Amino acid sequence: MNIAKRTSAAIFAAALSCGALFTTIAHADATLDRIKGRGALTVGIILSGAPFGYIDPASQEQKGYNLDIAKALADQLGVKLETVTVTPPNRVQFLQQGKVDVLIANMQYTEERAKILDYVPTPYDRSGGAAVGRKDSGLNDWSDLKGKPVCVSQGSNYTQPLIEQYGAEVKALPSQPESLLALQGGNCVAAVHVGATVNLLLQDRPEEWKDYKILFPTELVPSDSVIWLRKGETDTRDALDKAIQALHSNGKLLDYAKANRLLNTTYLEEEHKKLAGK
Repeated sequence: MNIAKRTSAAIFAAALSCGALFTTIAHADATLDRIKGRGALTVGIILSGAPFGYIDPASQEQKGYNLDIAKALADQLGVKLETVTVTPPNRVQFLQQGKVDVLIANMQYTEERAKILDYVPTPYDRSGGAAVGRKDSGLNDWSDLKGKPVCVSQGSNYTQPLIEQYGAEVKALPSQPESLLALQGGNCVAAVHVGATVNLLLQDRPEEWKDYKILFPTELVPSDSVIWLRKGETDTRDALDKAIQALHSNGKLLDYAKANRLLNTTYLEEEHKKLAGK
């Protein structure tokens, strides 16, 4: 092959390579196009109880803080909201299989989760774990859980610190309700779940939980609650991050939290002040 032909071939190959690159970039995030194309945002949610997600017994409608956020995000994108109920064992699988576009499913940020999923950088809440146990348990500190059975939900970010920091024998149940039933059945000395949820549970069902209390004054590993999505979906991530920041700025997230009786709104109040007017 002469020099002219080799040069021409090289240029053609480079053009193909660049074309492939631009095609990859153009289609790097097909999810946002798909959301707008079908006119719907599909969100995976957990209905484990107030304040985050539950079925209203009177209307049989899905309600909660996470539902209000999902509706607001769909409105910001100009599409309707579709929800899919997920559980701790299947939520990541549903996301990776494309059954949902995003997860707003009580999943706090951890480095381990961020290795396999992407997330919206601006959190919509910050919460930690609270330990529920019998009033007569004699447990007064997290360190008292050493060598004792403690119930959590499968995939909980409280599992590792309970084992590594406090030496607890963790029992992972498929869901929060099953974990709490195991606690009532005497299968564990404490059940550790998001503080906002278990505090409301004890408050709203005092007769059923009259022998139980939040055992310790501090919460376990307070962490950012974020929206999760599949790796590489940067357009979707950026669009949702802009929407979450707007909801902080205009005070809507704080309004949703108060309407759903989220007990600790310190983080939301701080973010509202920081982002107001931006």
